[in-house]
Amino acid sequence: MNDELQNLKKPGGAVVVMLCVTAVLATLAFGAVEHWSIGLIGVLTAVIVLMWLRISWRTGAFSFSQSPLLLPFLGIIVIGFIQLLPFGNSGVSPDMLGVPASDALSLDPYATRFFLIRAIILFVFFAAALTFINSRERLARVATVLIIFGAAMAFFAILQRLANVETIYGLRGSVNAQPFGSYINQHHFAALMEMLSGVTLGLLFGHAVKRDKKLLLGIAALVIGIAVIFTGSRGGLISYLGVVGFAALGSFLLGRVHSRHGTEPEAAEKVQHKLVLIGGGLALLLLIVGSASFLGGGEGLFRGIGAGQAEADITGGRSHYWSIALQIFLANPILGAGLDAFGVAFTRYDTWHGLYRVEQAHNDYLQILADSGLLGFACVAAFIYLFIKRSSAAISGAHSDMGRSIAIGAAAGCLGILIHSFFDFPLRTTANAFFFFLLVVMATNVVGKSGGRHRRSSER
Repeated sequence: MNDELQNLKKPGGAVVVMLCVTAVLATLAFGAVEHWSIGLIGVLTAVIVLMWLRISWRTGAFSFSQSPLLLPFLGIIVIGFIQLLPFGNSGVSPDMLGVPASDALSLDPYATRFFLIRAIILFVFFAAALTFINSRERLARVATVLIIFGAAMAFFAILQRLANVETIYGLRGSVNAQPFGSYINQHHFAALMEMLSGVTLGLLFGHAVKRDKKLLLGIAALVIGIAVIFTGSRGGLISYLGVVGFAALGSFLLGRVHSRHGTEPEAAEKVQHKLVLIGGGLALLLLIVGSASFLGGGEGLFRGIGAGQAEADITGGRSHYWSIALQIFLANPILGAGLDAFGVAFTRYDTWHGLYRVEQAHNDYLQILADSGLLGFACVAAFIYLFIKRSSAAISGAHSDMGRSIAIGAAAGCLGILIHSFFDFPLRTTANAFFFFLLVVMATNVVGKSGGRHRRSSER
């Protein structure tokens, strides 16, 4: 216990606390999708930078992670700045507008600038997390915060739905979406829950936690799962099943690294654990479905599995958005139409009645193609490749059951959001992006036996 406290007091402990505070406050501030909330997290990020510089001043060296995961993210930011350069041609006469037309490559320069502001904030957050969440104790503390916060938000959202409150905190409604919890969009709240359920399930299915504490983990997993069903999000339900499957399969295949005495577990013990894991996973899913139905979440469950859907287009209009995203990409194959400029580009190709302006393609992979072309898509593909490679190394190279369970759970949460991104745009909610990057760090950072992360001396 004393070693743990000493480790948390080492330089950077306060930064880790600030990272968690930023993600939590962003979630409470309606997901940090509005201008005032972006300003709030911008201030919090500035505080993180000042704390980071203070640590560097005290230690005499600037600490910065050399993780290659930062490079694809930096590439997206560079593409955004290139799109703002005046190399385009609006084709609009200044006499028609009364003011000079924008010659930026982006079709919506304002949206692209605002995207870059959020991207830079997230880049700083991600870099700080990679640098300072660098020990077994810090990983465990962040995992604890994510589990407790996830269960608390799920419980609050369920109570809000059972009370038929149609506004956020009883104060704020939403015109074009159905609020859920603290989010304006119920589908994005489902995405938050599926991410946070990953760490919960990783520890629940693993060996790192004692049996008496697994009851609490089971309760947290149950509440979070019920919240996912109550959202009625089809993409959320599919993604949540992916999270449960990956967490269970990872624990099933890898099992315990070492027993308490440092020896391999007996074959009978392995078989027993795997049977308990299979039975426990199925029992958890049945309990979640049964509890949700009992509490009145049957409608959300039926919608989630696609039952009772009377629409001619089972994608809810997504097939139309996806086809237009492909047209935008084909018209701008290299650099795209501009980051977050999909809403403007959409109007050029929309064949519907034109009463609505669709801001997102409801498929982040197609939208990144439309927004940033092949160069942006290559950055996203590189990030996913590096994540898979480094998370696999972290899981196989973990020196403790705790590290392995956290890495499996965090990777499961990331997998969930990557699946959900095929049906929606969950990572464009800033709070979700914060938690995603925390999970990426937890899934890819390998910590040694002494608690420190393996790194070259040049990283410090």
